[in-house]
Amino acid sequence: MKEHYNFQRQHASLLNDVKQSNSVIKITTLLALSIFLFSCSGRDATMPPPPVPSLPVAAVVSTSETTYTEYPAAIEGTVDLEIRPQVSGTLDRVYVNEGALVQKGQPLFKINERPFREALNNARATLQSAQAALLNAQLEVDKLTPLVTGRVVSEFQLKSARAAHAVAMANVEAAKAGVGTASVNLDYTLIKAPVSGYVGRLPKKQGSLVNPADPLPLTRLSDAHEVHVYFSLGEDDFIAFNSRYPGRTLAEKSAGIPGVSLVLADQSEYGFQGKIDMVDGQFDKQTGSIAMRATFPNAQGLLRSGNTGKIRLGFTHKDALVIPQSATVEMQDKVFVYALTDSNKVKKLPVQIAGKSGQNYLVREGLKRGDQIVLSGLDRLQEGQVIKPEKATDKVAKL
Repeated sequence: MKEHYNFQRQHASLLNDVKQSNSVIKITTLLALSIFLFSCSGRDATMPPPPVPSLPVAAVVSTSETTYTEYPAAIEGTVDLEIRPQVSGTLDRVYVNEGALVQKGQPLFKINERPFREALNNARATLQSAQAALLNAQLEVDKLTPLVTGRVVSEFQLKSARAAHAVAMANVEAAKAGVGTASVNLDYTLIKAPVSGYVGRLPKKQGSLVNPADPLPLTRLSDAHEVHVYFSLGEDDFIAFNSRYPGRTLAEKSAGIPGVSLVLADQSEYGFQGKIDMVDGQFDKQTGSIAMRATFPNAQGLLRSGNTGKIRLGFTHKDALVIPQSATVEMQDKVFVYALTDSNKVKKLPVQIAGKSGQNYLVREGLKRGDQIVLSGLDRLQEGQVIKPEKATDKVAKL
């Protein structure tokens, strides 16, 4: 019993020592944590506030600006026609080469003329025979006229002679028409250029049989001293086009329509400006667009029928609000600027863009003239942040 009692006393003493040790550890831990927090709070209290950033700002100005829109276009000569034979025959001569520049009236092809010359000779012989028959009929009338007056022959014979004379006159006219037809067909054997222009491909070579019903023409001839450039506007663009230029007719509107530019396939701009001179009478139901035409000079022959390019239309915006693109932020298809408010705080404002001119945006809504906007450093700005504005320039449009 005594041993058991001693064992209980030793166990109780051990438990008491463990509790005292845990209490000391807890107190030590709390004391160390308090010292750490106190030291941290002391350092935070002594840290200086972040500096106010200095950023360039400028006032929004209004000015007259021009924006440009491009439309796909097809180029054609002022005259673009097919050269086809008017008579059938063998192609004897080809006077031109593919791509050659020819003048109006210059020979292009020669069809074998011998059958047509013989036909002309035959028609002339027929005419001479008809003329002789007419003369004979006239002599018969002249012979019978006094005999009828003297009642030597009956009047019926004179009437019959006069009818034969009328038939002979008709035969002469028909023979003259035959001569004319044969002469025209003979002339058709020499095919000349109806206009000045450039010769296209030559699918028929010397010795080929040609016919007016052939599916392919002898060639194509394009008069390209001026070119017509065709392009199309959608309904919205056409409404905007009409609203920009006063006048009810194209002739009235053309006075205010500036020259248009032609952008070639290599993205270079053609050296001469054109003039819009045609608007189609109706919209294409399938595409929902309306065709328009601009005419360009082409004295140097740089453009050919079949070329493609883009028509660049310029639209002038009077008193447009202009801001640099670099002063904007795009988020979720929206454009924002940072405007300077009271106390040099910035406010993020959405703006609606009316167009683009060079490196500038034209603002439709969201700003007004004289508003101050931040020009750079937008990635570091937050709504309501205070900045130190620096005057960059008085004309935002030139930045």
